[in-house]
Amino acid sequence: MQKQEQQEQEEAVDITSAAELRELLGEPSQRDASKERPGLHEHDKAWLAASPLCLVATSGADGSCDVSPKGDPAGFTLVLDDTTIALPERPGNRRADGFHNILANPHVGLIYLIPGRGDSLRINGRARLVRDAPFFERMIVKGHRPQFALVVDIEEVFYHCSKAFLRSALWKPETWDPEAAPSRARISKSLERKDESLEELEVYYGPRYGDRIYG
Repeated sequence: MQKQEQQEQEEAVDITSAAELRELLGEPSQRDASKERPGLHEHDKAWLAASPLCLVATSGADGSCDVSPKGDPAGFTLVLDDTTIALPERPGNRRADGFHNILANPHVGLIYLIPGRGDSLRINGRARLVRDAPFFERMIVKGHRPQFALVVDIEEVFYHCSKAFLRSALWKPETWDPEAAPSRARISKSLERKDESLEELEVYYGPRYGDRIYG
């Protein structure tokens, strides 16, 4: 099987130019080619107020990339004005890959999701890290202020169609199978925390894991 996979990779035909890519895809419609906007519409603000999850894409000075999910109760992203938003940072694993990228290269891409919706809101812009500001008081959840905030100066806003979500059937519960991959405890035991027992890790990642997400 490994030999077959290697052969398949060797026989792959790469796309190596923008012209070749455009030849395969065709031209976008004028509507799609020009749909981005420089600031937030009232519909965008309503979307942000309903969204509990954002995917934040960053790239370092050396081109290394990172995508990190950010989540909180719906409306966690604060609209500061029509071209500025702020995302609170909560306790995590302290790797801060994306934040190190931002310090070197401020360009970010955000995708906001609403559970059950196939379309998504995309925001591109330039980000900075803010360690404190008066608006932090508006980001308190369960008594916890954010550690800092990601403030994004918006350059582009547009909506993405639902085709990927329709193809994946992501929001259809009948397609869900949480047991299809090893549990988080088993993954951690195999790859990250080999010195701890599986039983300890099952307790750590068990029902009480959610009690520690803000402190």
